[in-house]
Amino acid sequence: MMITLVGLAFSLWATGKVKWAFAKYSKLPAYGGFTGAQIAAKILEAQGIVDVKVEPTRSHQFLGMGGDGILDDHYDPRIKTVRLSPQVYQGTSQAAVAIAAHEVGHAIQHARAYAPFKLRNVIAPAAAFGSNMAYFFLMIGFFMHAMAMVKVGIILFAIAVFFQLVTLPVEFDASRRAKKLLAEYSLISPHDAKGVAGVLDAAALTYVAAAAAALLNLLYFLLRSGLLGGGRSRD
Repeated sequence: MMITLVGLAFSLWATGKVKWAFAKYSKLPAYGGFTGAQIAAKILEAQGIVDVKVEPTRSHQFLGMGGDGILDDHYDPRIKTVRLSPQVYQGTSQAAVAIAAHEVGHAIQHARAYAPFKLRNVIAPAAAFGSNMAYFFLMIGFFMHAMAMVKVGIILFAIAVFFQLVTLPVEFDASRRAKKLLAEYSLISPHDAKGVAGVLDAAALTYVAAAAAALLNLLYFLLRSGLLGGGRSRD
């Protein structure tokens, strides 16, 4: 119970922080008046990446960094497309600029064969399967006192946790690239840099929170099963 509550509290705090940051910096116009779509196109062009498209998504929903973006923004490596939510695609705020540049950061990672990005893409299908099936095996295993099923569930969940951990350097690097390139190409002013950093740093916390919550849940399953700390469950 305590493990679950700690993870939940951290996740809620991180989500609240990123929503606050987005709300604050979406009201502040960025230098130059460029939209998120224009920022994305300018960075891609400057980086010599000509095979990546930038297009709007159809969603207006705030997802709180649940996927690859703060709103419904993400980079799809399968078709080399940066998709930006309407607020970011058409927006000219510091928040819109920050998010657009962050997603382009993923496109640059793809183009430059950034190792953690490649690893995340490789393990993504297994992680998705593990995340979906782990609880089934764990619930049935604990209910039936079937240690073999519990172990399978823990292994599947561990794969999903590993994916969360690999995601951290990928997201941090994309934000680092975004901050650097926006300044290097004079797409933001020194005044804008604070807002850009505020949005990206707050958003990064949601990934940290997700990874921490996943690790805490894995710890709980290991303790509950007796694989860690003794008191092992019986078949």
